[in-house]
Amino acid sequence: MTGASSGIGEATARLLAEQGARVALLARRAERVTDHVAQIEAAGGRALAVPADVADPASLTAAADRIREHFGRVDLVVNNAGLALPDLLGRGSERNWQRMIEVNVSGALSVVTTFAPDLIAAAADGDYADLVTVSSAAAQVVLPGFAGYAATKAAVSHFSRNLRAELSPHHVRVTTIEPGTIDTELRDHLGDPVISAAVQEAVGSLGDLPTGKDVAEVIAFAASRPRHVNLSLLSVLPTREA
Repeated sequence: MTGASSGIGEATARLLAEQGARVALLARRAERVTDHVAQIEAAGGRALAVPADVADPASLTAAADRIREHFGRVDLVVNNAGLALPDLLGRGSERNWQRMIEVNVSGALSVVTTFAPDLIAAAADGDYADLVTVSSAAAQVVLPGFAGYAATKAAVSHFSRNLRAELSPHHVRVTTIEPGTIDTELRDHLGDPVISAAVQEAVGSLGDLPTGKDVAEVIAFAASRPRHVNLSLLSVLPTREA
């Protein structure tokens, strides 16, 4: 589970552990994932904290080695790490674009290249093998002030569609989750007060929002389907979000 320090990643790691999975939590914030693992283990689950940066391939390789040593071969990857940064022209857009490309796109690709051999091997042995990528509803819509973010998520969603064509003959299931507005801390780190205020106003008009746990339940459901069933694309939106 990448991006496991908060939000969808944290909630999914906790839920999968509750359901009996051995879960490795990957994120840059080592203290956060260490705390989450302690809580999971206190509740009777099995988990491993793995500080890692998806934008650093060497970090991912080291993380994969540690996971295999601790738990063995990986058969479920939740490719969740990502950034949402505002990018209005003339307001730091180029810097934010580059950072989102590094994490949202290059990072997602690195996760796949690191763990795909494990998934293919698991499927070849007749086991379940799942690659779940958390993209965004922004991949499908115009999102003023977040053109770069939307573009990176469109790239990730299309990458996932193509991966499904490549991996499905190996019996590896590929699922894309496209959440809309979710109640996580993602929008608390925008760094632009004008856009942040506009986002908070728009979010306030939606009423109750899905939580990270709501998305986690969708991910767990997709991964628990019979081996011959692949839920390839799922959207999770607030009821009042168009």
